[in-house]
Amino acid sequence: MKKNPQQRIEELCELIREHDYNYHVLAQPLINDFEYDQLINELIQLEKDNPQFITPDSPTQRVGSDLTKEFKPVKHKIPMLSLSNTYSEEELYDFDKRIRESLPKGEKPEYVCELKIDGLSISLRYINGKLNVAATRGDGTIGEEVTNNVKTIRAVPLIIKKLSSLKMKLIEFEVRGEVYMEVEAFNRLNDEREMNGEKTFANPRNSSAGTLKLQDPKIVAKRPLQIFLYYFFSENEGLKTQYENLMLLQELGFRVNNNFKLCKDLSEVLAFCKNWENRRSKLPYEIDGVVIKVNSLQQQKILGNIAKSPRWAVAFKFKAKQTNTKLNKITWQVGRTGTLTPVAELEPILLAGSTISRATLHNIDEIKRKDIREGDWVVIEKGGDVIPKVVSVDLSKRLKSSAEVKIPLKCPVCGSTLFKPEEEVAIYCENNLCPAQVKGRIAHFAARGSMDIEGLGEALINLFVDLGYLKDYSDIYMLKEKREELIGIERLGEKSIDNLLNAIETSKQRPFEKVLFAIGIRYVGSGAANKIADHFLSIEKLMNATKDEIEAIHEIGPSISESVIRFFRNAQNRKIVDKLRKSGLILTSKGKIKRSNRLVEKSFVLTGTLSTMSREEAKEKIQNHGGSVVSSVSKNTNYVVAGESAGSKLDKAQKLGIEILSEKQFLELIKE
Repeated sequence: MKKNPQQRIEELCELIREHDYNYHVLAQPLINDFEYDQLINELIQLEKDNPQFITPDSPTQRVGSDLTKEFKPVKHKIPMLSLSNTYSEEELYDFDKRIRESLPKGEKPEYVCELKIDGLSISLRYINGKLNVAATRGDGTIGEEVTNNVKTIRAVPLIIKKLSSLKMKLIEFEVRGEVYMEVEAFNRLNDEREMNGEKTFANPRNSSAGTLKLQDPKIVAKRPLQIFLYYFFSENEGLKTQYENLMLLQELGFRVNNNFKLCKDLSEVLAFCKNWENRRSKLPYEIDGVVIKVNSLQQQKILGNIAKSPRWAVAFKFKAKQTNTKLNKITWQVGRTGTLTPVAELEPILLAGSTISRATLHNIDEIKRKDIREGDWVVIEKGGDVIPKVVSVDLSKRLKSSAEVKIPLKCPVCGSTLFKPEEEVAIYCENNLCPAQVKGRIAHFAARGSMDIEGLGEALINLFVDLGYLKDYSDIYMLKEKREELIGIERLGEKSIDNLLNAIETSKQRPFEKVLFAIGIRYVGSGAANKIADHFLSIEKLMNATKDEIEAIHEIGPSISESVIRFFRNAQNRKIVDKLRKSGLILTSKGKIKRSNRLVEKSFVLTGTLSTMSREEAKEKIQNHGGSVVSSVSKNTNYVVAGESAGSKLDKAQKLGIEILSEKQFLELIKE
């Protein structure tokens, strides 16, 4: 009996999904490519004849025809934290010790070890079993939506497998993983680009990241992206361990790296790390370490997080790969603050998946300590498999004519006389109008994590500064007045300029703390900018603040306060800030929402393990009522909250006569 079109479409969709799973997830195809293509072609024809039966999760809908005009921001329900790194067995012993000391008495941790894939973090949200949103990590709190591009990765299920054995409802859940390229596929892609006269990619990770930000899904579909998933979360349903989560991901049809292991103790963890450090070159993809996670999700909750990293997980980074090459010349690079950095110009050589032609030499003292000279043969490595650096010199190959490197007297960019403070190793160009500094400050201002102006990269900044369109970063917001001139610049054109101008307008919505970080005050990183913005709430108050007022902020010390005062004392900087205000940037903040003021001017120290919440949660509750949390006990501390296994901080509080709160008393104090 002939099936009606709708039934056959549904049957083909299910069949193709199963074959996609077998091929792209299990690597165990049951049919050949020709047979698979026949199924796809039949489905395409049926859907063409019966478009009313096309569903968003159909295998034919993986590659959309619409261009992605903008990558919308997506707020992560749970922050996508980065991992702290360890580089030795001793550091892993310290990690294990901290875990044991932080857990309630009698509890022992198990660990799950997973390979650390060198890729791009991604979050996939499913609603009613269907892929709803895919987002990049971004700054950990807000990422960018890349759903259309992620759909092209055939290992990503558009709809999850229906399992009769599964008792969970899974109405809404989130999975996370790494998007990457296998080394052989990456090399093929680069070969094709080279043959077509296109620029080749530096390494698989960079090409994966760049591919996910392409506007055309059809081009993305042609790139060999792959994925491994390692994280599962549902507000409605929860398992007890990370190991169970990995097994569940496999059951649901997600592609999980099978090289994970449940370890009973640290000795098994160390054996796993050593094994894969020796075997990593045999894998078809790049890894740069092992991720070690506390297995129990309840223990993870007890351990909590610090600002950017979980306390319950750590990355063990493998030793950096090394090679030898010739150092042809030492050049000097001028940064945005005027600091000169020596750079080794190397004979290009392939190392850890990318061609290295330059490496930082840090400062003149580092050059002298290692006795590095032009013409030397040097050992280079990629620190953490990312940043290339010169490790040592092969003295057996040194020429007799080689001479020690001399400190430059003039700026290599603007020719100004350089300055070297007696107490510092750094050398400075003090000319604020030095083109290299101007370009560096503008690049920092426009970068991701600052104002995140899409399209305003290094090449365009260099061009606009050289042509006189940008003299400082406030001029970015004047570019719209030069639209017609910009369109006339060779190789730019109307579309690219309009996209840039739209991105500049969008950046005006960045919050005060982002602007404060972007303006580039020395020593004010993103964390310090957040603290300062939350404290002063406006740029006017900060500009007129005293050193003592700035240092009253927890963890803000003299170097930051002096730098802030020096920055705003400069008339040119104040003028630039005024221009930013007139351009419509946000220079005020509402601060953190307080539920009450009952703990204003009260300081707390947290010690020991709390059974009902993590330390981070306790800290947030204190701050919600106007209080502050400090790290050490002093006579100025108002309360010490003592959980289970409280240590020396409790002893010190008792000696000083500070009020000590049990967990029950603390909950009473902060209850709504």
